[in-house]
Amino acid sequence: MGWSTSDIPDQRGRVALVTGANSGLGLETARALVTRGATVILACRSLERAEAARLELTASDGGSVEVLQLDLADLRAVAAAAAQLSHEQNRLDLLINNAGIMAIPRQLSADGFERQFATNHLGHFALTQALLPLLLETPGSRVVTVTSGAQHFGRIAFEDLQGERRYDRWRAYCQSKLANTLFALELHKRLQTLGSGTLSLAAHPGLARTQLQPTSVAASGRRWEAVAYRLMDPLFQSAAMGALPQLFAATAPEAEAGVFYGPGGLANLKGHPKPCRMPPAALDADACARLWEVSAAAVSLQA
Repeated sequence: MGWSTSDIPDQRGRVALVTGANSGLGLETARALVTRGATVILACRSLERAEAARLELTASDGGSVEVLQLDLADLRAVAAAAAQLSHEQNRLDLLINNAGIMAIPRQLSADGFERQFATNHLGHFALTQALLPLLLETPGSRVVTVTSGAQHFGRIAFEDLQGERRYDRWRAYCQSKLANTLFALELHKRLQTLGSGTLSLAAHPGLARTQLQPTSVAASGRRWEAVAYRLMDPLFQSAAMGALPQLFAATAPEAEAGVFYGPGGLANLKGHPKPCRMPPAALDADACARLWEVSAAAVSLQA
């Protein structure tokens, strides 16, 4: 029997922030942490959906649930959310960078960045930077950045990060998911240099049924993709199973910083969590450092 939510250690007294926690992987992650006694903050763009999720989770025995408005595609909103949390909390044990969007037509964020890159990577980069002082002050804290197997098809197009010259919605998604892993690895390296006990880990859900697929189809109008998803349905696992790798990375005592966790089944599509092979592109230390510097400059210019 593989690792499951029953193996999560007692989380009483711990505070966790989960982005995109009103549905899918984020909701299942929050549910598991609350059940084990954590105070979980649902960081969501829609306060209405976050409140609905809070009411659902509050019905369970365990920890407490709070909501925080967070629009990752607006860097000023990210800064405001981080400031509010830092004012209201005196510790942050877990930051789970879970929220994401997938394969949408080209749109711009509030700050003028390509929306998938802005939401999936830059918003989480800025949020982590803003909350890092609180994380560093909390013994045993962890940052878990959720990526995707799609990163294996990704390339960081430093010459055209925002897709201004050439845009393909799937290529942009794969780039943003590869950026998640480069960020997690570079954060791990920098935390080690600081001698910090805060850990940075990466995780992916395999093929999990969430709102990403129908939202992507609706945004693109590609009906044939909806048919493809129906044909592929036997390959998918539930959102609860898909959340296990990020929960393992967040809570398992044996989880290691700088490691990439995902489903342990065939091709890492489904199954219980285990360490997975990283894409070769993620192991380029120069690219990790370069992306960090480019991201820091973008966040600084727009904050």
